Amino acid sequence: MLDYAALAALAAVIREGSFERAARALHVTPSAISQRIRLLEERVGCALVIRDQPCRATETGRRLCQHVDQVQLLEQDLQGALPALAAQGLTRASVPVAVNADSLATWLAPAIAAFAAGHPVLLQVAVDDQDHTAEWLRSGAVLAAVSATARPASGCNSRPLGAMRYLAAASPAFLQRYFAHGVGAASLALAPSLVFNAKDELQARWVRRLCHRHVELPRHALPSSHAFVTAGLAGMGWGLHPQALIQPHLDNGSLVELLPDMPLDVALYWHTARAASSLLDGLSGAILAAARTGLLPP
Repeated sequence: MLDYAALAALAAVIREGSFERAARALHVTPSAISQRIRLLEERVGCALVIRDQPCRATETGRRLCQHVDQVQLLEQDLQGALPALAAQGLTRASVPVAVNADSLATWLAPAIAAFAAGHPVLLQVAVDDQDHTAEWLRSGAVLAAVSATARPASGCNSRPLGAMRYLAAASPAFLQRYFAHGVGAASLALAPSLVFNAKDELQARWVRRLCHRHVELPRHALPSSHAFVTAGLAGMGWGLHPQALIQPHLDNGSLVELLPDMPLDVALYWHTARAASSLLDGLSGAILAAARTGLLPP
């Protein structure tokens, strides 16, 4: 059997990023945290923590942290059914989730905020590209994820959420400067584009649909959905924006589509670990309900 005090210490170190902050969170000394993790590493026979700034979990460490999160959810359900077990007052279960930035900036944030405000839960939200969030769940780093991947990982469930519509847009001055003679491979190879980070393939995907081949795009990297809009308005570059985020700017003419009637729809899915938990089920219900109004039908 695993030592759950040691598992709690491991989860705290990864969550807080250091042994000292984990010790403060658990009201013990840093040496106690270090000893618990050392004994746990001896028990499982491998390293669990990469002692860096901040501390990170190894692959085995992530899986043990996921196990701790699932146990917390089960204990939260049990305390709800047997309030006498919650002798020290209200406890909150930690629920790590991975989402894409554009969902968080549009339809998702109000749903998870309202859920967290009304339930005994602490949401730990990680942001990554929608094509990569499922890897967080597969590695054990999170219990749920919004992903563009339909197929669930082993031990997980996947449900369709709907599709997010993206529009290629830029400022009128930018269009006049770079696309006065049309939008094609030659002009796109010269016009600066906007990407979220190196993983962002949306712009390249849209260009491939248009030109039927790869075009090497000049790129500004901006890891923020709202910064994308600000950059587009300022004429920094063109990019694929969620329609919900830029519709007011399209309506007032401060942003213009590069090519009307050529949206890019990205299907999204809600992946969850198969943990029997009313809290996780409740979060899933809140997210599915928000997707029904915030996304195109699946």
